[in-house]
Amino acid sequence: MAAQFGRRMAKGAATAAVAALAVAALSASQAPGVTVDGHGRQTASDATPSPDATAEAGSATGDSPYYTDLPPLNSPNPSPSPSASGTPVVQGSGEAGIPATVLDAYKKAETAMREAKPGCNLPWQLLAAIGKVESGQARGGRVSADGTTLSPILGPQLDGNGFALIKDTDGGKYDGNSSYDQAVGPMQFIPSTWAWAGRDGNGDGKKDPNNVYDAALAAAHYLCRGDWDLSDQTDLNSAILSYNHSQDYLNTVLSWLEYYRKGTHSIPDGTGTVPAHRSDTGGGKNSKPSTPKPPTTKPSKPSKPGTSPTPGGNGGGSPSPSTPPSPSPTPTDTVDHLADAGTAQLTAMAGDEFTKKISTKAVTKAGKAVAKVRVRFTIVGDTDATFAGGESVATVATNSSGVAVAPALRAGEKTGDFTVRATVVGRTVAGLDYKATVTERAADTLTRTGDTALTCTPGGEFADQVAVKATYKGAVADKVAVTATLIKSKDDATENDKGPYFKDADGKTVRTLTGLATDADGKLQLPKMYADDTTGTFVLRITTAGGATLDVQLTVAAADTSASPSPSPSASASS
Repeated sequence: MAAQFGRRMAKGAATAAVAALAVAALSASQAPGVTVDGHGRQTASDATPSPDATAEAGSATGDSPYYTDLPPLNSPNPSPSPSASGTPVVQGSGEAGIPATVLDAYKKAETAMREAKPGCNLPWQLLAAIGKVESGQARGGRVSADGTTLSPILGPQLDGNGFALIKDTDGGKYDGNSSYDQAVGPMQFIPSTWAWAGRDGNGDGKKDPNNVYDAALAAAHYLCRGDWDLSDQTDLNSAILSYNHSQDYLNTVLSWLEYYRKGTHSIPDGTGTVPAHRSDTGGGKNSKPSTPKPPTTKPSKPSKPGTSPTPGGNGGGSPSPSTPPSPSPTPTDTVDHLADAGTAQLTAMAGDEFTKKISTKAVTKAGKAVAKVRVRFTIVGDTDATFAGGESVATVATNSSGVAVAPALRAGEKTGDFTVRATVVGRTVAGLDYKATVTERAADTLTRTGDTALTCTPGGEFADQVAVKATYKGAVADKVAVTATLIKSKDDATENDKGPYFKDADGKTVRTLTGLATDADGKLQLPKMYADDTTGTFVLRITTAGGATLDVQLTVAAADTSASPSPSPSASASS
């Protein structure tokens, strides 16, 4: 059997002393074989979030319960060793095995993030560690061929009864609960987080939190949504804590991460080991409470100083009758409002990165800057603009000056205004809105790519097509809108009603072309042109968004016959 190290702890008793004693006791324990328990998880007495890490902190799970079982101490590589009864067993191999479809989902998500955000350095083993803690690898890999769980995996309803209070945000679409939210699927996303973090990982056109490919890719993006480099331990810790705000959760995930890094292997779907212990003993909707093990010894008398696991941790046999002191306010508790920290005008062309970043300052009522406060930046409005990495939400901690700088914004193809809203995570204070504007792609220069004279005979067609290149501040101007019009003269931009013309799809005469755009190299070739019977010199004016203009001269003239040889004189008739 695989050694198990999870343990239930009564809510509110998770002091440092209890935690230390629990770890010491659990390291020598070994749980019996485990079974799937209804809807999987529950929990979290020893996962009490920090004061500013509430459901509003934007954690992926809403700080829902999780499995507390720790990996075996031995190597994950299978190796026979005797059990307590002397019978040889293979320890570690069961825990190290990851169901094939689930493992494939983790590895595909890692590959996707290498392309989308290589600087994040996300290892698939981190997804495996979180998947183990959140759902026991989708309940041991009980998934269909496309990665969808065979039955729902739901956390308890977050109704404030021993858990965070998160009222329904999805109308029961994902969790079937129209009163309160519940964590959903193998990576346990709450619906409000899935609404912006969800991804289509298996290419079926849907974003389903119950599908391990979708959920794994969403978790990967979630963990990489900031400027974190997960090869750095500090950033790694921050990313994991953003998934569930609990030090015990962090330690458990890091233990499994290290275990999986030492080696793992694929096992058939549905044959994985499901954890036995959870971080909470209370019940919740769609979850089944665990039955605590009976104590192995009789209740002892008050312990000697230094050995008591009482909440006071002062070594006495009984709790002090005095009222415990109120906890010191966290930095978040002291924030009165957010103030702009010198953000410049936010404007960018479609497809470009904004050159300026949003800077927001957390301030007390007395006007003092507050460090170590998490500020959430959310893109609001009808826009496809994103932060670096493709996310619409970013959370950044204020620095020693109280300033949080949002990641760089990247404009999409939709033009117009949108808003970036800054809010304090874990505290209800007025948000601060920043206006950003996306303008259409533009060019400031147009040039012909050839210099051949453009001539045509009356009623004929031009041998050469007009080709141009657009640039903006010397750089290629791609996807820029272009209009081409045959005008009366350089001084009269009215559309000409005679002379050269284009043809539409039906072969009809057209003298203005719209809906044109430069290619990825900033180039554009116009369709063929034709001439009616009018001779003379004409002007084709080409314009772009941004004001670039190019006039091209066209000539329609009869064929030159001056160089043709004269006919030879007729021979005289002989008489």
